[in-house]
Amino acid sequence: CAPGEVDCGERGLREVPWSLPANTSALWLGYNFISVLGPRSFPALPGLRRLGLAHNRLELIHGRALLGLGALQELDLSHNLLTVLTPETFQPLTSLATLNLGSNRLGELEPGVPGALPQLRALLLQDNPWVCSCGILPLWRWLSHNRDKVREKSLLLCRAPEQLNKYPIMAFGDESFRQCQETSLSSQHYIAFFIIGPFSFIASIFFCTFMGSLIVFYHSLRRESRCWRRPRICRVH
Repeated sequence: CAPGEVDCGERGLREVPWSLPANTSALWLGYNFISVLGPRSFPALPGLRRLGLAHNRLELIHGRALLGLGALQELDLSHNLLTVLTPETFQPLTSLATLNLGSNRLGELEPGVPGALPQLRALLLQDNPWVCSCGILPLWRWLSHNRDKVREKSLLLCRAPEQLNKYPIMAFGDESFRQCQETSLSSQHYIAFFIIGPFSFIASIFFCTFMGSLIVFYHSLRRESRCWRRPRICRVH
């Protein structure tokens, strides 16, 4: 290998090796059996520029897995089993320019993931089973405003629902999500409903009870007033 480049591909590895030269600038870990990147999965590699983890069995990347890789410019996570990614995971990668997430199992992607990468210039998302429902609206908005950063746009295809299978995500327009925009609620709205709902229900019960008591009291007063005016009739009844 060239100086600073370390090739650990096809070694049957299940985790990132720690016995790496401190001056490593490129690290290839492809075609291994790594399934999880836990907190601080990498040793101190201040000069690491390129990292390849393609063709592993990655299912989970911890939010603190990539700490200490602030100089990283290229990250290849393609051909894995990733279903969920969080912005927290990518926040330490302040220099990352290229991110490959192709050929995973992503049905949705938070726009905060690419949004956490201030230097991002190229994002690859092809060959994922995208679910083209209202949940993909935030990602679609990000893609629409960052078309120059998205490579292989024509390969971003819906997998579900069935009637949209193989439909290009970038072919959607604003009208496609009109119903979602009209009916979608934020988490704050749902929290407000959960808090206000029970209180309003209890308040309505007290209000109805109070009004009922007033009506009963009012009718009692009217009956007593009639009895005072017509005592004989009241005694008969």
